[in-house]
Amino acid sequence: MKRRSILLAALLATTLGVAPALALALDVVATCPSMGALVRTVAPNANLTVLAGPDRDLHSLQAKPSMIRALRGADLVVAVGAELEVGWLPAASTSAANPAILPGRVGYFEAAAQVPLLDVGGSASRALGDVHPAGNPHVDLDPVRMAQVAEALAARLGQLDAAGASRYRANARRFAKAVDRRLPDWQARLASAPGVVLYHRDAVYLLDRFGVPLLGTIEPVPGVPPSGRDLRKLTGELRGLQGVIVHAPYQSPKAPRKLARDLGWPVRVLPMSPPLGADGNGYLSHIDAWVDAIAVAN
Repeated sequence: MKRRSILLAALLATTLGVAPALALALDVVATCPSMGALVRTVAPNANLTVLAGPDRDLHSLQAKPSMIRALRGADLVVAVGAELEVGWLPAASTSAANPAILPGRVGYFEAAAQVPLLDVGGSASRALGDVHPAGNPHVDLDPVRMAQVAEALAARLGQLDAAGASRYRANARRFAKAVDRRLPDWQARLASAPGVVLYHRDAVYLLDRFGVPLLGTIEPVPGVPPSGRDLRKLTGELRGLQGVIVHAPYQSPKAPRKLARDLGWPVRVLPMSPPLGADGNGYLSHIDAWVDAIAVAN
């Protein structure tokens, strides 16, 4: 872990009466590419490990030895939070035997804890599917919230690496300005979008940000595949409307394709996160792809 080396170097420099050298790169673990993109944007010199690619469902991963090894040496874990990774990250972190990255410590950071959440206050009963009573965790498809998360991440990185604090803040501000520059174009392209059917409520932050109607979800309850009866009911509710159907690569294409055929709508397969190696620009291109897919139904 680099934080101990940073603190020792700063202490030695102070003792010798000289200015401390540039801080060493922190070891950072991100749970998904969206969080990794923020780390690369705010702390481009960090030694970054991303635990899951954009083709993986963060709800249903399992703790692996490779995750545990990465977490064992981490100075900071950057998670989406709001229980999105609850099925595997706590187990992996505990097995890593690195108390510095456990919840409540400075080495644990949740994006969802930094911004207001949608869908707050639902039932906690798993009988109702894959629910998140603390709020919908999928904040990473809202670029405005992600800019806010970047600023909070910069502050956290500054706690771990005081020598780099000003650089982290400047990088976060630069990302926020890039988001601000893109917003008018995204808003214009989506101004008349008729609406979207999602497989799961995983893109509601994007739709909410730009005022695009959510026309329905293919899952009758979160995490539960639809039956034929569910699809017939949804088709009847949507017939005569216009829209686009969007699902993630790890969600079964069977029901979206059938719904698209029955309604005559386009169907798009889009990842929830940008490519594995994306930085801030890659994240913005990821949002561009979503905007293009939703706007095509105009």
